[in-house]
Amino acid sequence: MAFDVARVRGLFPALGDGWVHLDSPAGMQVPEQVATAVSTALRAPVSGPGGIFPASQRAEAIVDAARRAVADLVNCDPAGVVLGPNPAVLLARLAEALGDGWLIGDEVVLSRLDHQANTAPWLRVAQRAGATVRWAEIDIETCELPAWQYENLVSHRTKVVAVTSASGAVGTRPDLKRITEVARGQGAVVVVDASSSAPFIPIDINAAGADVVAVSAGAWGGPAVAALAFADAAMVERLPASSLDPRAAGPERLELGQHAYPLLAGLVASVDYLAELDDTASGNRRERLVTSLSSAKSYQAGLLSRLIGDLRGLRHVMVIGDAMRRIPALAFTVADVKAQDAVVHLAERGICAFADDTPSGVFATLGVGEVGGAVRVGLAHYTNSVEVDQLVEALAGFRA
Repeated sequence: MAFDVARVRGLFPALGDGWVHLDSPAGMQVPEQVATAVSTALRAPVSGPGGIFPASQRAEAIVDAARRAVADLVNCDPAGVVLGPNPAVLLARLAEALGDGWLIGDEVVLSRLDHQANTAPWLRVAQRAGATVRWAEIDIETCELPAWQYENLVSHRTKVVAVTSASGAVGTRPDLKRITEVARGQGAVVVVDASSSAPFIPIDINAAGADVVAVSAGAWGGPAVAALAFADAAMVERLPASSLDPRAAGPERLELGQHAYPLLAGLVASVDYLAELDDTASGNRRERLVTSLSSAKSYQAGLLSRLIGDLRGLRHVMVIGDAMRRIPALAFTVADVKAQDAVVHLAERGICAFADDTPSGVFATLGVGEVGGAVRVGLAHYTNSVEVDQLVEALAGFRA
């Protein structure tokens, strides 16, 4: 496997601004080939689908290519790929469809590790139907999401188990396979939010045992579009339709309004970019994606290990959590310093990071808001060891 971070950095024009971009939890910077694909599609004549003229056929071709790109990314049938603006919108649409027939006494299982995009829609639907919400808790010391608890949480009344494949806040990767085995054993639908993990690890919807997987192109340097991938494309036909077109069939049944065709063209280019992270990868796009993401995973695991080790060497910095399996995202606190002040300190030294003191989600569970919040950073495909050293150096002498 060959991952050349210097070559990858050359694909990103935005890195020329001189900042250290450790803000990838909010989305990576955009590679040149993605920007070019979007601008090219904007310049070309594109119309609504359904016509026999070239502009309409071009729109249909872009949508088809986008479905096939996502299908290659998650290893599913393109006919089971629903496209939309972002995971929050798509998951809300899915929750409305799946919860349409829920009754009092039905149950849904959520996790404290998940982003609100994969909890808020299910809470709304459950409240409306009178369904019971059960929560999988995290270990506050390690930030792990113990899989064994699902054996007690999931029952024959459970309709949906919604869980993240990785936390973009603290980096934890739950044992999805064990969780999905328990859920499917009780006949529950498993909805996995892979928005944070898709840029870093190969996804196989069937191997994971998920029924639906959500991904966001912006997370890996694509445009602001997202997708729901169904393991069984026929499942879409069994759900209540959201489309305004009564003739809509297949994934179009859950798609509302006209697509942003230039952005979908960028989505295709962004998946191709992921497949080219390892320039020695060969085979079809799915095979190249697996090779490239595996290479990137190995590179970033080493970089993350170095960063965590260096941060833990600073007595006034506390890294939150100690999960065994993780993506390259982490959070930390600085003793007697509010997270917002720490972020300002980093920004003054040219480093991008986020402060998080939100009253919900994983940090609320951990009680981080009581100590001034947490600083969140993430490693991207283009992050190198020099930038990691800059972060550590900037924190080394920083105290209240």
